[in-house]
Amino acid sequence: MHGAVYGATGYTGSELIGLLVRHPGVELRFAVSSSGAGRSLADVVPGAPDVPLVAADAVLTDGLDVAFLCLPHGAAAETALRLLDAGVRVIDLSADFRLPDADLYAAWYNRAHPSPAHLAGAVYGLTEHARGALPRASLVANPGCYPTSVLLPLVPLVRAGAVATGAVIVADSKSGISGAGRVPLLHTSFVEVAGNFKAYSVGRSHRHLPEMEVQLARLVGRSIAPPPLIFTPHLLPVPRGILSTLYVPLAPGFDLAAVRTALTDAYAAEPFVTVLPPGEQVQLAHVVRTNRCAISLEVCQPPDSAAMLIVTSAIDNLVKGAAGQAVQNMNAVFGLPETTGLLG
Repeated sequence: MHGAVYGATGYTGSELIGLLVRHPGVELRFAVSSSGAGRSLADVVPGAPDVPLVAADAVLTDGLDVAFLCLPHGAAAETALRLLDAGVRVIDLSADFRLPDADLYAAWYNRAHPSPAHLAGAVYGLTEHARGALPRASLVANPGCYPTSVLLPLVPLVRAGAVATGAVIVADSKSGISGAGRVPLLHTSFVEVAGNFKAYSVGRSHRHLPEMEVQLARLVGRSIAPPPLIFTPHLLPVPRGILSTLYVPLAPGFDLAAVRTALTDAYAAEPFVTVLPPGEQVQLAHVVRTNRCAISLEVCQPPDSAAMLIVTSAIDNLVKGAAGQAVQNMNAVFGLPETTGLLG
């Protein structure tokens, strides 16, 4: 198939191109960059493939099968509409189609949605829980990196009824600095980050929060009311990777064995999700530069309190949290084995 990447010079775009040029089923037709047009990606991003960069107004969509959008919100939706009108399937790595409600999008992204009519038809591409809808999808909303790390362990647990009624789940997440993007900013510069560690958007103020809650509700089904989340992200002084620790009050009758069964049953056949053996704790080293999610489980029993499940998950924010999951979704859309271009 013929593919294209819009927004090629960011961390996600260059990571995605690296995967696509090695993918046996894809011919990369072009890569779009407003800032690097006329140059090679290798000139802009050291170590990247030698792929020519073109301006958006120079591209031709004839014969194009799939386009990946690694663009800022707003710009991604506008580009998606032009591509969809041309009959191109779109995998959007921005946030523009992750929320199914235009008012919710406007409240969190401070702008009206460019195309509310397309929201209902977008498939939220958490691949392990979306593959039934992906082959029919013309528009795939690739999940955010933090939501991927939180939803993969939570969806089977909520479906199984393992979360106590009326509970609030605390998600404490740490991301490598590449999650902030490639545009130079003071707070992500080396001097500010190295030897430092800080929280930001504490509690219920990060834009990924509504994505987590809305998509958790959609994925577990209407018969189960999912718990609300308190979500605090942190900036970790490493280049890449996300480690999320979830504190989940357990429902009566659930113990460590029961929750382990719920997760291992859900992901037994999944090539990219691993529940670690008892006693082994997740590290970024389990997942960095792979499309994998690793999950570890512990149960804590405080005195005179209900049992608390502590779930830790890790992903690479640029791979399973972005480019790798996008390729996995593309494989599912076009009927290829999901591991194609992602293992080895």
